[in-house]
Amino acid sequence: MQIADILRDRILQGAYRPNQQMPSESELMRAFDVSRITARQALGTLQNEGLVFRIHGKGTYVSRPRAFQDLGSLQGFGTSMRQMGYDTHSKVLSLRSVAPPKHVRERMACGERVVELRRLRFLNRAPISLDVSYLPSEIGGRVAKADLANRDVFSVLENDCQIMLGHADLRMCSLLATEELCKVLGVEEGAPILFIERVIHTSAGEPLEYEELYYRGDAFQFRVRVERHASGAR
Repeated sequence: MQIADILRDRILQGAYRPNQQMPSESELMRAFDVSRITARQALGTLQNEGLVFRIHGKGTYVSRPRAFQDLGSLQGFGTSMRQMGYDTHSKVLSLRSVAPPKHVRERMACGERVVELRRLRFLNRAPISLDVSYLPSEIGGRVAKADLANRDVFSVLENDCQIMLGHADLRMCSLLATEELCKVLGVEEGAPILFIERVIHTSAGEPLEYEELYYRGDAFQFRVRVERHASGAR
């Protein structure tokens, strides 16, 4: 615990910078004259606190401060991050017409074909999320003409397509990184992933877009403010 306290202070004071490699177990053994198990436990404590992360075969690194997005408002990722001073952009991985998967048909009104958009989102030039969106063919075709590297789909829908958005239904859970997510997000296999399934509705209440969002669990978090409203007398 004493070694963990010392290393924690160094991280928080900036002696070890984000993404910098930490001293190895062997280096900690020599520096503090302790056993390997003690050095390993110290690094494990910091990993459990989210201050460091391990890459198998390479070592332990300082985690980046986690950016966050407020789930209390329906706002595009790019718009939200730029308002907080982050540099953000997207890379379109694929944009194609597909038959809607069964789970997409169950959650939004669509015909025999939908537009599937797969984007890799970047935050300060580092990959932060994989976003998969499904839109009705006609609307998706109009969205496809926009600058999706620098604009949110929400902005395109409201400004270019003149469709006012109303609310979103979402479900959130944690997943382990698959081979595909490891490749595009630069994480190790089995790393924690924040998964959001989101259905965007128009102001008239019609389901318009279905999204699957996969965020790096070590670099991003969501926040929401919950109010306690007084209920009637009991």
